[in-house]
Amino acid sequence: MGLLIDTEVEKGCRIGLWDIVEDYETLFRITYLNGEDIRRLNAFRSLNRKMEWLSVRALLQLMTRPDARIVYNGRSRKPYMDDGAYNISVSHSYKYTSVLLGKDKKVGVDLEYMSHNIERIAHKFISNQEVISKDPLFRRKHLYLHWCAKEALYKIGDKADVSFSENLIIKPFEVCSQGDIIGIIQNDLQKEEYRMHYMLENNYALVYCTK
Repeated sequence: MGLLIDTEVEKGCRIGLWDIVEDYETLFRITYLNGEDIRRLNAFRSLNRKMEWLSVRALLQLMTRPDARIVYNGRSRKPYMDDGAYNISVSHSYKYTSVLLGKDKKVGVDLEYMSHNIERIAHKFISNQEVISKDPLFRRKHLYLHWCAKEALYKIGDKADVSFSENLIIKPFEVCSQGDIIGIIQNDLQKEEYRMHYMLENNYALVYCTK
């Protein structure tokens, strides 16, 4: 089992991080699935997609209860626990999976493996008012953390009427191994500030927030 983190980040909120070291058969065996889950799993053509999907459920069940399941809002495809015990946000990238739980708070988490040339798409999610390091040692990490922070905001903000470059703003911050980021959601429906936490781990960037 590749559990890396299972910790309470604040009262009623827990984050889990899983390194997918298992093969498919092992991961399938340790994950509780009902008939509907198995049909959904079999619909995925990619083995990697199946592994990601299973790892989210295995991690959730380890953090909560052995038969915990995820259901989705029909319109936004936002994930929920079947018994409503926690608000939930999930993310996976390459070999890592993360689950963030909130008992009484909304939650958002994003995880990215820093393998791509993110500079090429930076114009799609960075606004003119945001500050990105010019130092090549930090710029790539800075961009990935901005992307993860905006994904986390997008998830916690219920995905409504949001442009990453116009409606999600990240205040200046320095890149360290971990730290806090202040992000803002601003559109016709809301203008709200969020304090997020980030960490860099084995070429992964992870950002989460609660509200």
